[in-house]
Amino acid sequence: METIPSKIDHQENAQMRSVTIRNVADMAGVSVATASRVLSGHPSTSEVARDAVSKAATKLGFRPNAQARSLRKTSTQTIGLVLPDVRNPFFADLAHAVEQRARDFKYLTLFGNANEDADQQDRYFDIMLTQRVDGLIAAPQGNVTDLQSVLDSGVPTVFVDRVIPDTTVPSVTPDNVTGVQEAVRHLTNSGHRRIGYIAGPQSTSTGRERLAAFQSALADTHADDDADLIFFGDFQSASGAAGAHHLLELPHPPTALLAADSLMSIGAVGVCNERGLTIGTDVAFVAYDDIEAFSLINPALTVIAHDVNAMGRLAVDLLTQVIAGETPESVILPSRLIVRGSTPSLPGGLTS
Repeated sequence: METIPSKIDHQENAQMRSVTIRNVADMAGVSVATASRVLSGHPSTSEVARDAVSKAATKLGFRPNAQARSLRKTSTQTIGLVLPDVRNPFFADLAHAVEQRARDFKYLTLFGNANEDADQQDRYFDIMLTQRVDGLIAAPQGNVTDLQSVLDSGVPTVFVDRVIPDTTVPSVTPDNVTGVQEAVRHLTNSGHRRIGYIAGPQSTSTGRERLAAFQSALADTHADDDADLIFFGDFQSASGAAGAHHLLELPHPPTALLAADSLMSIGAVGVCNERGLTIGTDVAFVAYDDIEAFSLINPALTVIAHDVNAMGRLAVDLLTQVIAGETPESVILPSRLIVRGSTPSLPGGLTS
């Protein structure tokens, strides 16, 4: 005799179907990526994590979808791209370059905007690992511990623009030294002795490297080595504005400003305009990254430039090699100073 399922059976089955891997991760107190690795039998998980996830899955009645399990063994033809801030024109151009090059390899690009926030970055990593992307490209922030879930996942990964020390992840980065050194030499040769520097966050490799390059270049000149001339920003426009306010309000303000990325440059330029200062006349200005807007300002901004299109395309090329089981070498792209009207010579400068 056929048994008719009871209402309670239907409710229990519906409850089991509604349980997701995120529910399991939350109960176990681990990330979604860690829960996923445990449930798929990935070896790079701790005994504590395995025990917590197994107990949570049992208690919740979680059953991994059989179709999903089979898909884990196949390519999804997707790659994940996690960038610090989509509002930054440099990263918008980088995303476009990555997407276009990925299409050449028949990959769809899933994009995540970290908004210069480590927690938001981690959430995107978790989602992309759960989605079983074939590989990851990231401009990361933080340290090895912050990226542990990605490094432990075994998912092919390439860093772009920024790197994390003490990892073996291949990367495509700009030369963060040469352009800054050229900018400092250009400004000092033009007669500037007080150069205000708006630095990026020291939690990023680009922030650290560009500051070190600025300080090293300054030491080789007769310019003022004054700690008050360095303002620490966060690669966002508001901190560029705050940096310009701070530097221009010093008792002995700088005659030139150098901002370590494009968004901070935009914020600093806005403050100069608000204060009635004419860039190229009242104050010299060097921006980082050669975004289109900087060449349209009057006068056009002197910039530290590198090839963002080449950076994005090379990142995809390296990732496809990692996916294929190869171990490509990291690439450092050259940077250069493009001199425009925003950096005039002062009387007595070598270029005056």
